[in-house]
Amino acid sequence: MKVTAVHPNSPLFGRVRPNHTLISVNGQPVQDVIDFRFRTADETVELVFEAPGGERSVFSLSFGSGDESGLTFEEPPVRTCKCNCIFCFVHQQPKGMRKALYVKDEDYRLSFTHGNFVTLSNATDEDLKRMVTQRLSPLYISVHATDDTLRRRMLRNEKLAPILPRLRYLVDNGIQLHTQVVLCPGINDGTHLEQTIQHLSELYPGVQSLAVVPVGLTRYRDRLTELRTYTGQEAGEIINRVVEYQQSFRESLGTRFVWAADEFYIQAGRDFPSQASYEEMPQFENGVGMAREFITRFNRRRSHLHGIRSRLRALFLTGHSAFPFWQSRLLPYLQKELRLRLKLEPVGNRFWGETVTVSGLLTGQDLLQAARSCSEDADVIVLPPNCLNQDDLFLDNLSLEQFRRTLDKTVVVGSYDLHRTVREVFV
Repeated sequence: MKVTAVHPNSPLFGRVRPNHTLISVNGQPVQDVIDFRFRTADETVELVFEAPGGERSVFSLSFGSGDESGLTFEEPPVRTCKCNCIFCFVHQQPKGMRKALYVKDEDYRLSFTHGNFVTLSNATDEDLKRMVTQRLSPLYISVHATDDTLRRRMLRNEKLAPILPRLRYLVDNGIQLHTQVVLCPGINDGTHLEQTIQHLSELYPGVQSLAVVPVGLTRYRDRLTELRTYTGQEAGEIINRVVEYQQSFRESLGTRFVWAADEFYIQAGRDFPSQASYEEMPQFENGVGMAREFITRFNRRRSHLHGIRSRLRALFLTGHSAFPFWQSRLLPYLQKELRLRLKLEPVGNRFWGETVTVSGLLTGQDLLQAARSCSEDADVIVLPPNCLNQDDLFLDNLSLEQFRRTLDKTVVVGSYDLHRTVREVFV
């Protein structure tokens, strides 16, 4: 691993420099940062570095509890997926988008460090042993189906190893797993879904949770497997079946174990379950309970907004999936009780297609077009919190600065804490 920086407080500062390569720790080669941290957990470690000219240096270090090496390493290449899943979102994109959107991530290390879902399709037996040895727990696994014939067909990989033995090996060796099923109408739902839920529940508590998520489709599906989205009635039927399982599992396992994604409730036109029904929110980042958390957090703190008096006019932009609960649960209070001059506009996804309704997949151009057509009387434009990356770029590489210059208005990026956003805009 190549060193990119050495912190001044590092015991190796001035002795190891950027562009030096770490060759081994205690005589063992090191694959990545996770491996490095695992191997430097010993009280005394021997590190071998190689300079660009080939000269090697050996250092023996003793780390106290909580001590860090102070070394920053070059990130290793991301392991990519070799499957061609029938619902793969990467295959449903046009050219010219942000480069990261074309990476078919299938890296169990990122599953451990960032909660990314992986299929284990490219994990070798040695990788599985490493997960156990280095206690890479929890991991996030896309199962989709426990019927291996169906799973191979969905992932388009006839060499795919059976999934249940791999999951069983991990949980038998103390690794906790959070799992998901991307549900495709007429393919892995019905009896297949029931079989998958039952098989995974039998691995509890190793398998801690299961999320059932609807397939996401864009308008860029030329020459791909024919798929469709769920109807409102079908979404309601899936919710009903999941709730039945939850009631059964609460008695047998002491947990609901399986949850339907927020999108199913939106598609079915149903109220979201109570906050308590999501337990510890194990699948929050997967869109399970996120809407309920947003509403609950606002309701708990909304009394703090009393007394706000502002003549500012704000336009809030959001996706079509979030619009219904905004309209029914949040707007009446903000507009009628607080008398804030706030307008909410659902933004259609012209880029990906109208079937993509989440705000996190709205491009800068779609948001800009909506803002232009609706913001004539607005003093402030409020964007969804998840439409920009850490570099303030939209999915189509439009920058937040370009967005602001084009509109020539005040633009605020909202927060998942609506109370905080309202105060920022109106106070």
